[in-house]
Amino acid sequence: MADRRAHLKDAIQAHEAQAQQSAQQGDLAGAARSILAALDAERRMAGSGPQVLQVIKPRG
Repeated sequence: MADRRAHLKDAIQAHEAQAQQSAQQGDLAGAARSILAALDAERRMAGSGPQVLQVIKPRG
């Protein structure tokens, strides 16, 4: 799981760099695509940790 998080973190940094480069070149559509890809990777990284319901065990 830590390997997946590291991979997603690297992907986020790559997408952010690509977005900045595209914006500097005037390619706003490309920058927007890179930003959306970075946000998707952030969402997947946040969902890769333990979920609250998996941590809390019901009393039975």
